[in-house]
Amino acid sequence: MPFRHILLALLVVAIWGFNFVVIKLSVEAMPPLLSAALRFLAAAFPALLFIRPPKTKPWIVVAYGLTIGFALYAFLNLAIAWGMPAGLSSLVLQTQAFFTMLFAFFVLGERPTRFQIGGAAVAFGGVAVIAAQRMGNMGLLPLFMTVMAAIAWGSANVLARKAGKINALSFTVWGALAAPLPLFALSYFTEGWSAIAEAITSFSWSDAALIAFLAYPATLLGGGIFAWLLVRHPASVVAPFTLLVPITGLASGYLVLGETSTSMEVLGALLVITGLVITLIRTKKADPA
Repeated sequence: MPFRHILLALLVVAIWGFNFVVIKLSVEAMPPLLSAALRFLAAAFPALLFIRPPKTKPWIVVAYGLTIGFALYAFLNLAIAWGMPAGLSSLVLQTQAFFTMLFAFFVLGERPTRFQIGGAAVAFGGVAVIAAQRMGNMGLLPLFMTVMAAIAWGSANVLARKAGKINALSFTVWGALAAPLPLFALSYFTEGWSAIAEAITSFSWSDAALIAFLAYPATLLGGGIFAWLLVRHPASVVAPFTLLVPITGLASGYLVLGETSTSMEVLGALLVITGLVITLIRTKKADPA
């Protein structure tokens, strides 16, 4: 992977790490499913009025939107609202990298190298070390739902790869269009109209700022760059970058929410970095372009 592509991947890592803090703040300010619905509504409109649909099969665009938008953030927002710490959610969600490799193997026939598998194992060990420090007082349901969100993300990554070389921003915007209606419907049936009406009538500038960050830097910019990388490199090469998201997620949680990190969590973070380096070194040797 070229160095400039690595820098783009690291920019996404920084945005997505801080994204978990903003999600935490948004689900405290409004119903979690409504927050997710507003996020993707803002991401889709008015951008799709100026951006043509992507040149790929429509079902792939819809499926991508339902996995990366509806499924991922329905599970994740509820998990965080029900007690999953922002820092820990940024860690557990990165198991998507391994689901991506697994799905890419079965769907796309992409065979990860031994170095990629080994690097992923080291990084996953780092994720496990940090998660073990954070799971003591947390119920299993939020953890399970975060893993389900990771499965949805892994599926979305493979769909983005399957879409081929398309306009990544167009793919992200039109994919986002598939998420709001199912999220609004689920919010209505589970959170109730009274909670939705109260959130809308009391909607403030701070709420708007939270939704704007989630919709534009986190969804359109981050998602667009990530999709752009996925159509140019194997999913097993791009997905491990997200294993760095817990580093920025933990740092953001500490700086904004006051979530502290232990020495074991620092050790886990170093293992994550080491695993990614192992994967990237081997990738660079195999594909110097």
